[in-house]
Amino acid sequence: MSENSSLNPVPVEQAVLETFFSQLGIFSYDRAKDLCGEGEREQQECRASWSSLLAALAHLAAAEKAYHNMTFLGQKLGGQSFFSRKDSIRTIYTSLHNELKKVVTIGRNAVGGTAPCLEELLSHLSEQLCFFIQARMEIADFYEKMYSLTNQKSINSEELVNTLESVLQKYSSRFHHPILSPLESSFQLEVDVLTQLLKCQAQISEWKFLPSLLNLHSAHSKLHSWGQIFEKQRETRKHLFGGQVQKAVQPPHLFLWLVKLKNVLLAKFSFYFHEALSRQTTPSEMKTLTAKTSPDYFGKISSFIRKYDAINVSLIFDNRGSESFHGHGYHHPHSYREAPKGVDQYPAVVSLPGDRPVMHWPNVIMIMNDRAADLNMLDKVVHFYDDKVQSTYYLTRPEPHFTIIIIFEAKKSEKDTHFVSFLQELSGSLRNSKSFVSLKPGSKG
Repeated sequence: MSENSSLNPVPVEQAVLETFFSQLGIFSYDRAKDLCGEGEREQQECRASWSSLLAALAHLAAAEKAYHNMTFLGQKLGGQSFFSRKDSIRTIYTSLHNELKKVVTIGRNAVGGTAPCLEELLSHLSEQLCFFIQARMEIADFYEKMYSLTNQKSINSEELVNTLESVLQKYSSRFHHPILSPLESSFQLEVDVLTQLLKCQAQISEWKFLPSLLNLHSAHSKLHSWGQIFEKQRETRKHLFGGQVQKAVQPPHLFLWLVKLKNVLLAKFSFYFHEALSRQTTPSEMKTLTAKTSPDYFGKISSFIRKYDAINVSLIFDNRGSESFHGHGYHHPHSYREAPKGVDQYPAVVSLPGDRPVMHWPNVIMIMNDRAADLNMLDKVVHFYDDKVQSTYYLTRPEPHFTIIIIFEAKKSEKDTHFVSFLQELSGSLRNSKSFVSLKPGSKG
């Protein structure tokens, strides 16, 4: 008996399966689906389990395409015969799960209870694919939940991270067969990137410099290696004038959305930790770097100040009750610093065009405390004019620990739409709910 005979008793079927899952692993859904038809044609005497599995795999390829293109969030599903417009991703995956269960049963009921090698392999793979389908359904539910959070005042990223990590723990090593490894790798990569981005979002909102930096960097590295998959797949197309041109395969919507979320968080990170980052380079280089972020918060606020002659725009961090607060940048976890008191509990973590105006700070803190209920409302902009100092204050709160304030040393109207809309736009962007809207293909987010 040759060394490989027990591992590869049915070369044609195993080769089809390995090629199918390697194609799914590089998000080549249509090629994977075509293989199922080819696999059935090559086997003249199809066994029931092989034929059933190929039919299920063709549906799996179509379902994976719909999943990665996020079409289950409300857009037409693309006209495959497997789908109807009213089908949800849950319906699609549930029917797939049932198809695979049948293959498992056929294998178990093979003659004499001792399934031949092929039946055993197909049954084993189908069983593990059932776990993969369950994991997919839970992650699809998770994306639908994220999409529904769009209009909330604040998004609890930590709660989202806990949900994701429990799914990962539940299904880790449940679809571990070597043939399924491309599927397992792509699943792990997606969930890892999403987890790290959501962790980063939570950590920026707590003003934690190093943890948010590490998660952002790790997600960036993984997205880069994921993107290489599409770069390596080149489509050859005939040029208008007879030549041929090669183009990278267009990545699916989910990948593009994760890249977008990473870029939005990079912009927010660059803004919240501007002072710590600017210590590492020159002012002109820092300006060039922040100008590359989208949106460029520092540039937008600087332009606003010049245009409307504001004396200050600050991002204030309310660190009351935060034992870990040490100030800008990285601090050794065991370094001791007394908890801030009084006005130091409300530092301006970003202040433009220069240092925070100290004479205005007691007023700022008083308004923040007196109008806390208003500030905690979604998109509410608080206006306050103090005739003693002849100054106007506009405040809004993008997230629980942070307040943005604009100060004018002049009387300004409560209804001035330039200032109100600027703050609402800035606050909405920092809250990052628009990223969740853009999960749905074709939406404006």
